Amino acid sequence: MGAADDAVEIRLSEDCHLRVLREADADELHRLVERNRAHLSPWMPWAADQTPERTAAFIRTTERRRADNNGFEAAIVLDGQIVGALGFPGVDWVARATSIGYWLDEAHQGHGLMTRAVRALIDHAFGEWDLNRVEIRAAAENRRSRAIPERLGFRQEGLLREAERVGDRYQDLVVYGLLAGDP
Repeated sequence: MGAADDAVEIRLSEDCHLRVLREADADELHRLVERNRAHLSPWMPWAADQTPERTAAFIRTTERRRADNNGFEAAIVLDGQIVGALGFPGVDWVARATSIGYWLDEAHQGHGLMTRAVRALIDHAFGEWDLNRVEIRAAAENRRSRAIPERLGFRQEGLLREAERVGDRYQDLVVYGLLAGDP
């Protein structure tokens, strides 16, 4: 899934796949953010004041990153509807490293969907891109988000104190890392 393969889909199950976000997804993606605003706002700095215009601008930014071979964002599509998003906000080709960010519709949590989606991106990073390291940062208090890297064999590498501002507060971030050679 890079600049040259927009049509590629990563199949997660018979009724679910990942595909690159495109500008035509802006309205649907924003409606999903609206429905999940209260759920996302405690953890995501952008969620509280996300607008349709900012959603469209975000997708245009991700399209430029993909064209520059510097990561991509994917929609999680279940039964034809977008239920979340995840992606690589950038790639350090010299260090052969990237990070993964993700969020999921509250109604679709607890079924292993995000774990399968993140696993697919890890496979892409290590397999297609031949990277050495994948990192995930999650709010220390966000147990659901932290469960993903823990389930997938990432190592907890540290705590970044007050590393992210969300609303009027700072939150600590737990740093998880996975290397291509890890079991």
